Amino acid sequence: MEKKLFIKILRNKKNQYLIFKKVINILNKIQLVKDKKIKNFRNKFYLIKDYKSKILLDEANLFSYWYVPKKLNKKKINIFNSKFNKEIKLVLSKLNFKNDTFVHRDFHVSNLIINSKNQIGLIDNQDALIGNKAYDLASLIDDVRYKTSNSLKDKVYNYYLNTNKKIDANKFKNDFDILSVLRNLKIIGIFMRLAERDKKKKYLKLIPYAWNMIDNRMSKNKDLII
Repeated sequence: MEKKLFIKILRNKKNQYLIFKKVINILNKIQLVKDKKIKNFRNKFYLIKDYKSKILLDEANLFSYWYVPKKLNKKKINIFNSKFNKEIKLVLSKLNFKNDTFVHRDFHVSNLIINSKNQIGLIDNQDALIGNKAYDLASLIDDVRYKTSNSLKDKVYNYYLNTNKKIDANKFKNDFDILSVLRNLKIIGIFMRLAERDKKKKYLKLIPYAWNMIDNRMSKNKDLII
């Protein structure tokens, strides 16, 4: 059965919101997964770990390890890193939702495929954890690899809320903003690592958009104003 990259089809569609609604429906199904202990392809049991604050902090530190040295001298790096760690820990303490949801961790259009029957599938789930309900939504809406307008971002976000009416909207928005910022800081670090260590310079052109999304979320959340 022929499979096509979802992102290529999405780029050729005029009403992208309708397509994103289908993706949100898939996300809702994924978030219904409750089993933390599953059988892998070797027929052995695997325990999905929690997306602890330590992991989120380590991911954010990819930014300070790979990106910051390109912008600051050694003396300023140490000062920055000390403050950065304190601020990230403070921000993490302001998350509302518990680690009780299956999190793909890379839920974005580049990891979606579509077959000849127009069925959408999801790949690259080997790094899944049990974490915050807002993480995968932030990964999808603030996807650095695929630019979308703020109006489309808002429509997709609101559709998710409309399909999850039991969620406390204010608390959820707080977590969404925080996790979006942390994720894009991580991505900036990863892209700089790809450029420096692996000589994949093409990823550098995506960094300005990551900054744009960070600024967008920080400007709307008082807990992210440092």
